[in-house]
Amino acid sequence: MDLGLKGRKAIVCASSRGLGRGCAEALAREGVDLTINGRNEATTDQTAEQLRAHGVNVQVVLGDVSLKATQDALLDACPEPDILVNNNGGPPLRDFRELDRQALLEGVTQNMVTPIEMIQRTVDGMAERGFGRIVNITSLSVYQPILGLDLSSGARAGLTAFLAGIARSVAARNVTINNLLPGKFDTDRIRQTIAFAAEKNGVSAEEEATRQEQLIPAGRLGSPHEFGATCAFLCSAHAGYMTGRNILLDGGVYSSAF
Repeated sequence: MDLGLKGRKAIVCASSRGLGRGCAEALAREGVDLTINGRNEATTDQTAEQLRAHGVNVQVVLGDVSLKATQDALLDACPEPDILVNNNGGPPLRDFRELDRQALLEGVTQNMVTPIEMIQRTVDGMAERGFGRIVNITSLSVYQPILGLDLSSGARAGLTAFLAGIARSVAARNVTINNLLPGKFDTDRIRQTIAFAAEKNGVSAEEEATRQEQLIPAGRLGSPHEFGATCAFLCSAHAGYMTGRNILLDGGVYSSAF
């Protein structure tokens, strides 16, 4: 299927690796010019070079996307994005009793405030041009609690609620805002989660990984490639009638008929 994206421009935050990179790769395959972002220069440059193999223009902006200077640089590089993929690292696994006020504020800034700021700075231009696709990478934990990721869950749930009305306010201008809720994907983040659980359960990381995979109805971890393909569809010309939705990609973990 031609997604109707060739020649579009996208900002993909935190996209040097993991799910963000999966989204960037899927968009590059559709002919989208990219502005990608990461904190590690070598890793981000390597990702950019590999994405250019798809024949698209790729610009690199280094830095923490939660910082205004990095946001400014992203929008200087791509002042009129058609697509914005919001992604950011979440707070580390930690018992909620260990979270002081500074840690709480940092977590909310990373996973709620930052994507809102990026949307504030891009959504009106999208509406004026008559096309915009905003995808926020949140988490299955918005629906289903994951002990130790309570701060991440709370911040992402707050983002979801905050944007619900906003999504509907711009839908008539062909601007959509949707959320992708990943379950367990083969990324550095899930490996950290598995290591945390392994230590807690007194088993090896390999044993814990096998145990967790067996709890997924699909019987495996997801791949960033398939996650990115779903993101690309949400960004496509064919997805203009889908907005304000939470799309679960979890291999069937969340058990619900509706």
